[in-house]
Amino acid sequence: MKITLLGTGTSHGVPMIGCNCEICTSGDPRDKRLRTSIFIEHQGVNLLIDTTPDFRQQALRAGFKRIDAILFTHAHKDHLAGLDDIKPFNYLSKEPIPVFAEQRVLEAIKTEFEYAFVVKNNSVPKLELHPIKPDNELVFKEINIIPIRMMHDRLPVLGFRVHNFAYLTDFKTMEGKELQKVVGVDTLVIEALRIQPHPSHLSLDEALSWIEKIKPRKALLTHISHKLGKHTDIKNITPSNVSAGYDNEVIFVS
Repeated sequence: MKITLLGTGTSHGVPMIGCNCEICTSGDPRDKRLRTSIFIEHQGVNLLIDTTPDFRQQALRAGFKRIDAILFTHAHKDHLAGLDDIKPFNYLSKEPIPVFAEQRVLEAIKTEFEYAFVVKNNSVPKLELHPIKPDNELVFKEINIIPIRMMHDRLPVLGFRVHNFAYLTDFKTMEGKELQKVVGVDTLVIEALRIQPHPSHLSLDEALSWIEKIKPRKALLTHISHKLGKHTDIKNITPSNVSAGYDNEVIFVS
């Protein structure tokens, strides 16, 4: 399985507009973070998780030509706003793209992108909406996808496990039965917003605590703000099996 970290930044992105801190002005390209999203290639199937406001730039940079399905974690703008930019993939495939999300996220899509379901020409994205539930495993083109129920403060969101890989972002808590769905995965991508606690996101210490419970062979941090530090500094304060992910990083999971 090949995973591309399309973006590893928080909703503000890094650099943040108007900020001149040492992280936002860093010359290290690994400190330039677009909004959080990943692209999974497994058994000939291409899965996109979330369409950020930076999706067009991310897709051009990563260079993929096909999306077989899109999974959504939740409907916040930094995870949804780039959905219109899937139109070129419709042109290339001549087919609508299946979208899998919880019902309330699908309702948000139908509201925010109403024109996509009204206009009948090639100027709008073509989508097939499919509701999913956290208790039901999804099988798409023989790929088993396990939804993980998490809480983003009071907002229910989804993480996903695909084969031996798990992706958990934008959450604060998770019940034990959901944790068991991801314990022992080979590779984990998990959010770590900043050093200081946050009401709806994981701090670095909280992320490391979840990593200890999940026990992956390798963990990468994502949804990183400028308050977590430079890429090189994060390496010095994390265990040997944990690193800060960076934009367009490619990882392979057996």
